[in-house]
Amino acid sequence: MSVSDVSTTPLAARLKFTEKLGYGLGDTASNFFFQSFNVFLLYYYTDVFGLAPAAVGTMFLVTRVLDAVSDPAMGLIADRTNTRWGKYRPYLLYMAIPYGLLGYAMFIGPDLSQGGKLVYAYITYSLMMLVYTAINIPYSALMGVISPSSHERVTVSSYRFVCAFAAGWVVVTFVTPLRTILGGGSEEEGFRLTMMIFAVLSILLFWITFASTRERVKPIVEKSNIREDLAALMQNLPWIALFVSGVFSLMQIAIRSGALIFYLKYYVGDDGSRVFLIFDLTAIFMSLGTVALILGVTMTSALTRRFEKRTLTIALNLVNAAIAGSFFFLPPDWFWVMVTLYCLGQFIAGPLAPLVFAMNADCADYGEWKTGRRSTGLVFSGSGFAAKMGLAVGAGLSGYLLALFGFVANEAQTESALLGIQLMVSLVPTVISLLSVAAILFYRLDRATIARIEADLELRRQEAQPAV
Repeated sequence: MSVSDVSTTPLAARLKFTEKLGYGLGDTASNFFFQSFNVFLLYYYTDVFGLAPAAVGTMFLVTRVLDAVSDPAMGLIADRTNTRWGKYRPYLLYMAIPYGLLGYAMFIGPDLSQGGKLVYAYITYSLMMLVYTAINIPYSALMGVISPSSHERVTVSSYRFVCAFAAGWVVVTFVTPLRTILGGGSEEEGFRLTMMIFAVLSILLFWITFASTRERVKPIVEKSNIREDLAALMQNLPWIALFVSGVFSLMQIAIRSGALIFYLKYYVGDDGSRVFLIFDLTAIFMSLGTVALILGVTMTSALTRRFEKRTLTIALNLVNAAIAGSFFFLPPDWFWVMVTLYCLGQFIAGPLAPLVFAMNADCADYGEWKTGRRSTGLVFSGSGFAAKMGLAVGAGLSGYLLALFGFVANEAQTESALLGIQLMVSLVPTVISLLSVAAILFYRLDRATIARIEADLELRRQEAQPAV
């Protein structure tokens, strides 16, 4: 383009800073628990709650696969919701309290038999994931209707993920110190009180998102038909490419994120001792990496003005995969080399999440343009389904790999167990990342096509307006 996307965005489509930030805070609320689950839940269940790694792996796989099925259903429900607050915003208001309560309940840690603990984990985790779907699918879909401008949605997506990764920074920086300070020597009590704080904050932040955002894209009124919506989605080839890529992407994230705390505790040798103020090695490692991730997110808008989203996604994934693979060759006493490489990889990965979500919003436009049916909630819920499938398989594999290599919680690990942990933070996610890249090669929406789609859709909506 000869002029920037910003200058060609109609004034009516531009959003105020307060609305962009308000929208972003919704993902802060989501990530207080989402990131806690990604980084600490496998560790909590094995080393704190006392469950066997293989049993936890099976639970992750079963509950998340069942939960993933709920995503398309929630998308269909949200698309058919009509209230004075819109289609998607009401869910932020009404589901916030159940979300906070169930997130806290997962870490209560009741004193039960081994079988009773496993049943409790199944029930609370399954219910939490269902409520997460009920609030997060409408929240994600809201980005597709907050503005008709693709560029504005990229900007909103950047705000979203700065806020999301800010929550991730709080999680990885303060969970281990708060666990120690609040727990008074009890890891279980420390996790419980920390998650209580996250629960209260999550509820308040979702309510702020509800109050500060608006839905502006009004689809052409059409007869509700679930079969036709699903058929239209299957004709959306760019979305299918993102779906497959998302499964592999989240699979590698689940494996690597879940393994890092084991890597730092058992391979590097972090025993929880304070090395700087209240922070241990794990908090320092993950905190610095998350700061780098946030800095990477802030580069998203500038990069998308210069490069195609597809090209960026492929290039960033390839470099990040190479950096992850290098961890296999690092000796345990090279902590600061690990930190440097991890920060570099996180900085490069920063733009990926907002890019993918903005690409999904473009897919919603493409689907309406191609088939005449707009199903924003279904598009985003389908992507949520892919993410949860990836997380389910990745988390399940994490538990199985720990068991396969002979991991025993809170014991000195064998060479085999240490090798397994090394593989889980390096070569395994690298290989899976390459599969994600292969899928994204089939995403074929470029800037020229998106501009034509936006113009055509705007004309259709004007023509569909009733004559005055």
